[in-house]
Amino acid sequence: MEPKLLYTAADCIETGYDCSLQGKVIVLSRQALRSDYRNQLFFCSGGNGANPNPIGRSVFLTSLSDGENYRFFRSDVLGVLKPELLPESAKLHTSQIRPADALPLERNEPKYSGYSFLPDGRYAAGVWLCSEQEVMDYIEMQKPYQHRIMICDRNDFCVLELREGQLLYPGEEAMEAFRQEAQAVAPYPLSRHSDLDEGNGGMTMT
Repeated sequence: MEPKLLYTAADCIETGYDCSLQGKVIVLSRQALRSDYRNQLFFCSGGNGANPNPIGRSVFLTSLSDGENYRFFRSDVLGVLKPELLPESAKLHTSQIRPADALPLERNEPKYSGYSFLPDGRYAAGVWLCSEQEVMDYIEMQKPYQHRIMICDRNDFCVLELREGQLLYPGEEAMEAFRQEAQAVAPYPLSRHSDLDEGNGGMTMT
């Protein structure tokens, strides 16, 4: 699917303040963007404005055209994009986003790499994942948008594969053991983003 020239609330599966934006592709109002910046599609990684009925305003976003990180206000968001409307180029950008609470690679050794494929087999580079919990988080954030998801270990052996949201490998028993191992992982540290930073809104690169 090719990108649309203009996305509106009619292209959203959820709108308003009673829905969560975190871990979803959202549509920004054209009025919130610079006149020379045409992309309206962003992935929301968090912010205290991303929660349902938020008490704050900031939302932290990754552009699905250039991969840069920005901060906007919740009022700048039209809604959550219908997954079927996500263009292929944006799917490839989405596949490169690590979970919001992923451990920093500078101080942690990756255990897995995550790949997401288009129906024609195209994919971008793998994404490093440091734990079983990060694997589960990556799958949950990619599953609504990607045709096929593959998780490989450090030896490039496939340990988990989904196609159109359906588990292909391993079997359910092995998958349940993987989930239990993920749940046993210690809680993550605080998010890299600070919800205390409200600022003046607008298109702020971080």
